[in-house]
Amino acid sequence: MQNEMMHRPVVKPELVDYMRTAQKPLTGKLHEIEKDANKRGVPIIPHETVEFMEFLLRQVKPQQILEVGTAIGFSASLMSQFVGDKGHVTTIDRFDKMIEEAKETFRYVGTEDKITLLEGQAADILPTLQGKFDFIFMDSAKSKYIEFLPDCLRLLKKEGILMVDDIFQGGTILQSEKEIPRGKRGIHKKLNQFLDVINNHPDLTSTLIPLGDGVALITKEAEQVNL
Repeated sequence: MQNEMMHRPVVKPELVDYMRTAQKPLTGKLHEIEKDANKRGVPIIPHETVEFMEFLLRQVKPQQILEVGTAIGFSASLMSQFVGDKGHVTTIDRFDKMIEEAKETFRYVGTEDKITLLEGQAADILPTLQGKFDFIFMDSAKSKYIEFLPDCLRLLKKEGILMVDDIFQGGTILQSEKEIPRGKRGIHKKLNQFLDVINNHPDLTSTLIPLGDGVALITKEAEQVNL
């Protein structure tokens, strides 16, 4: 499952290269998973986002993490390192091929006990989840971000963090709909709706960061946020 937007960085290529090569590499089995995924062109978070996520999670010290979009299990395994002995990561995916590869990743890295993989459509699974999460990472179908947002906010602790990946659509997000290929216009429209909500809702505080294809960080200032 290739993602063409992985190869369209939204900042200067030389700066992207610097961020991906100058910062500390991962070590051990996660390094091997990252290296293999990059070699195969498998869509995982780029190394600059890896470093940012590690820095952020060290400050947040989350106990309960939810991920929407498991892919090969790389980011779930990465995040599981920061939940402590009693913490846990819950992750959701619907693609059989990705699910099997993720399970193999969890076995290889040794994170099986810290991660629960829920198999199926996030649209069906998210409404059934209860409890509160300190940190939620959404990296799934971009056109579904606006659909998944209400449940993610319901499940997020007040002042917890929702991190959303790939929000700039290869840098084309600000182009007019007429400039977007017809097959991408639905994603373009839904992503713009999502950005409009998180940037302007009175009960949300958000910041946008040009890492990879763009990252949004969102916190909620009320227990219940009505969209």
